[in-house]
Amino acid sequence: MPIVTLHFKDMDLGEFRIDKGGTLTIGRRETNTIVIDNLAVSGQHAKIDALDDGYLLTDLNSKNGTFVNDRMVTTHWLKPGDVITIGKHKLVFQFLEGEVVPVREQQVEKTMVLDTNEYRAMVGKSASTVTAEAPAKREQAAVLSFLKGGDGEVPLTKKLVKIGKDETNDIVVGGFLVGKTAATISKRPTGYFLSYVEGLTKPKVNGKTVKETVQLKEFDRIEIGSATLEFILKE
Repeated sequence: MPIVTLHFKDMDLGEFRIDKGGTLTIGRRETNTIVIDNLAVSGQHAKIDALDDGYLLTDLNSKNGTFVNDRMVTTHWLKPGDVITIGKHKLVFQFLEGEVVPVREQQVEKTMVLDTNEYRAMVGKSASTVTAEAPAKREQAAVLSFLKGGDGEVPLTKKLVKIGKDETNDIVVGGFLVGKTAATISKRPTGYFLSYVEGLTKPKVNGKTVKETVQLKEFDRIEIGSATLEFILKE
């Protein structure tokens, strides 16, 4: 399994392993796997998912962005030696000697290029803004992030999001036994709820079959037909 090493300037702040099928989260909150206590870092800044065909880095809509080898990314399939920059900290992604490195035929990533001076100016400006402004209470939003069977994220902005193989659904997934509308995700005052609707293949949340309705928790993995999605709360 690969190792992510956290660095600040010339200091080595620790090593973190990514278990097979696991998720490594990065951010300022204490609930993260890698906690970076810096105002330039969002509470939930980024995550790395260990998938069957590689290791996917995803920026969680952070305020200052996530960089790989000095390029801003929203998603990026990590390669040995990649250097992730978050705020003023760096994380180096490496495999142990002798480990088999997953090879992907296609590496999907959405990238915006910024030079180093632009990045440093942006981080400095944002950090000072965070310090000066009082935190505002905002309604928590959520997205579904594709781990398999699609790319990118789907914001859960509607009160009811439909998932199934019919083209009229908000999220279209493949699968012979998947219902036209296999499941729905409803936004309620108490949170987000996934409900089974129809089809011989029922949705699963964290490997457990959903027969009726279940409330979603952060980083829950949803399997419907050919798609695997992760439920993520945004700041």
